[in-house]
Amino acid sequence: MTELPWPEARARAHQAAEPLPAIELPLREALGRVLAGDLVALADLPPFDAAAMDGYAVSGPGPWRVTQRIMAGGEPSAPLAKGQAAEVATGSPLAPGTECVLPYEDAERIDGLVYGELKPGLHVRRAGEDYRAGTVLVPAGSPVSPVVLGLAASAGYDRMRVRPRPTVAALVTGNELVDSGLPTGTRVRDAIGPMLPGLVSAFGGEMASVRQVSDNPAELRDALAESAEQAHVVVICGASSAGPADYLREVLAGLGGRPLISSVACRPGHPQSLSLLPDGVPVVGLPGNPFAALVAVMTLLEPLLARLTGQPLAVLPRCRFEGYVRFDPHRTRLVPVMLGSEVARPAGHTRPGLLWGAALADALAAIPPAWDGHSPVPLLRLPR
Repeated sequence: MTELPWPEARARAHQAAEPLPAIELPLREALGRVLAGDLVALADLPPFDAAAMDGYAVSGPGPWRVTQRIMAGGEPSAPLAKGQAAEVATGSPLAPGTECVLPYEDAERIDGLVYGELKPGLHVRRAGEDYRAGTVLVPAGSPVSPVVLGLAASAGYDRMRVRPRPTVAALVTGNELVDSGLPTGTRVRDAIGPMLPGLVSAFGGEMASVRQVSDNPAELRDALAESAEQAHVVVICGASSAGPADYLREVLAGLGGRPLISSVACRPGHPQSLSLLPDGVPVVGLPGNPFAALVAVMTLLEPLLARLTGQPLAVLPRCRFEGYVRFDPHRTRLVPVMLGSEVARPAGHTRPGLLWGAALADALAAIPPAWDGHSPVPLLRLPR
């Protein structure tokens, strides 16, 4: 079985699907989605010449006689002639002829006359000064944050075109698993099922279901076929290696699945996989050990969900690594690390079946096979 290099596996997972068709939502429902197209200004900002300070709008040399008062939301009663002033508030429209705005603290008003220094253009926001209608404000593929929502509203939007959240159905295999209480005898608690919904949500998806199935190929086949009809992505936890209870490849072949990734050259998590069913639904195979499964989620599922939501493959930040790591000359090592001032240090507790180190960590450091021991290494930030 050929192991795909870890960076190539991320890239291939990102190209395994097409972005979901765009939908249109009210602003209040678009938070956390991804822009399906560029956010383009619908109008100039400001839409009119506006005061940038409370004070007096003036025209020509002073002193200036106050002839009108203009508040935000109001309108000038007449243009300003030379020697005239209008009392204004921040954001109020300016009368034609305005040359500058004198803040209250820089002006003196005596018997209807305003005294101060004329500074043409000062504290005046000209129409379209910030942007013009048609300007691209935020590019497609950007997450819709609270600030992006505010910007969209200021640009004239009531609704936004965004990508839907991809739905994910998970099948957790293993006769040894229990989902509540203390593990007893030869049974162990399922750690992957409770971990998946938060990861999927952090990566822009929505968990449709998490279901336990026994180590039985017929049951797995039926559950997989049913899940593929209900979700955009199916995740299989366990059954992905080459052991006596690992039926995933056999089941996928029986359903006409086309393998895209059969194994990844990384530790832990090498028996991860990605296939496409005949209808195009991706199936991500995760190892049964919890930390190895987390590595596979970060390697394959996160890029796949990014693609479905129309986002580019993330460029991983890099950081200097300090501490011992067991080198593998052929595989990428994924190590839980705590981030300090420009340095990443191992969090420890890195056995494939143990989430302890990852729970303490800020990120996973991806130590490349030929690492020289000094160069900065890529980081996969862990969701919080």
